[in-house]
Amino acid sequence: MVWPANEIPDWAQAVAKTLLRALKERDPYTYGHCRRVARNAKLLAEAAGLNEFEQSVVEYASLFHDLGKIGVPDTVLLKPGRLTEDEEAVMRLHPVKSAEIMNSLIHIPFFRATLPGIRHHHERIDGTGYPDGLKGTEIPFVSRILLVADTFDAMTTTRPYRKGLAHEIAYKELERYSNLQFDAALVEMFVKAHPGWPVLSEEETGELFVSVPLKKAA
Repeated sequence: MVWPANEIPDWAQAVAKTLLRALKERDPYTYGHCRRVARNAKLLAEAAGLNEFEQSVVEYASLFHDLGKIGVPDTVLLKPGRLTEDEEAVMRLHPVKSAEIMNSLIHIPFFRATLPGIRHHHERIDGTGYPDGLKGTEIPFVSRILLVADTFDAMTTTRPYRKGLAHEIAYKELERYSNLQFDAALVEMFVKAHPGWPVLSEEETGELFVSVPLKKAA
């Protein structure tokens, strides 16, 4: 069967939830991070004028962007401190691994649409990102949205080895690296709109939840 672009079969949603459950079991922090990033990225996509379908692509790409960390050794993934050069190289493989995991759903147009955003969420505007060193508008718009939300959450979340930054300081860091790491227009939208957005509670972050405001296939 050929699936219409805006439809997701029930079994595909079940697969998606299974993948998220595996991530949650592997690393609860990364799972919660993906949930928070998905919330902020979807709202940033809305602020940027994307339609409902495009917002959902952003949300799903965000939910699955770190799935590849399932395959990262504990000594790297859970290391309480700065990674060595070799460990960093291992960690940098996760966007490609995330996209490879999602390839199981590539025949469904909606999930196929999430793959560029997932693979390229660590590309930088100045071309120094990874895995492919894309630059400027070569970077998919979904990835540029995801990077802003991803970095903000990483900066503001407290970990055992460091305290999260206050939102105001994180905003300034995003602005500082606009047109180097981040899309300047998206940073401007985020900094202006984010203070008014709802925040996921710890209970909500822990729920195995997938928001799909799209028509399901029969």
